[in-house]
Amino acid sequence: MQQLNIPDLPGVTIQLRRSTGAKRLSMRICSLTGQVKLTAPSWVPMGQIQAFLIDKQEWIRGHLSKMSPVSVIEPGAIIPIEGHPHELRHAPKGPSHIGDGALYVGGRTNHFAAKVEGVLKAHARARLAAACDHYAAKLGRPFSSIVLRDTRSRWGSCSAQGRLMFSWRLIMAPPDILSYVAAHEVAHLRHMNHSRAYWDCLTDIHGPWEKKRQWLHDNGASLHRYQFDD
Repeated sequence: MQQLNIPDLPGVTIQLRRSTGAKRLSMRICSLTGQVKLTAPSWVPMGQIQAFLIDKQEWIRGHLSKMSPVSVIEPGAIIPIEGHPHELRHAPKGPSHIGDGALYVGGRTNHFAAKVEGVLKAHARARLAAACDHYAAKLGRPFSSIVLRDTRSRWGSCSAQGRLMFSWRLIMAPPDILSYVAAHEVAHLRHMNHSRAYWDCLTDIHGPWEKKRQWLHDNGASLHRYQFDD
């Protein structure tokens, strides 16, 4: 992996990857980190690559300007919980909990971010379990278990064994978005595909879902801007 720079874009580093399988120059910007990655066929000369970057610099600048900064988890920070802003507060003498527009972290302040993550995961599990129970009852198909992960490539999945997996970050989205993803995966208990029959099944147990799916497409990346590493 080679690093390149564009003179008119100070502070922006381009990660160049040469590929024998690539047929053209292609570029993408990571929605989480803002890292610009360029893939080039192995035969393309560096001069052509530099010209491509200069041609695309306004496109790069425009995309980077729209990205919100990474939010660090610390006392006083604001994070969304079920679609509403909550302030993170330290409550040394009380238990960790959510209430009154805030998330309170009990005990000492060491590993503050990890404690916040723990509260969010517990809240996510409760909400997702209730939603999955609801939709599974409507479908008439049981699921075997619920697993929470911090996935970036998908919001949920369903295995052939009925094991449901979800991103715990869904607890930061509005409740109807979490419910939609729960219904989406529960519907896979009947159809392990995205056929017409599957979408009809999802509509039967959930109702209209298109706006929820679009919300995730437009806003999902913002849920990954909160860094829980202490």
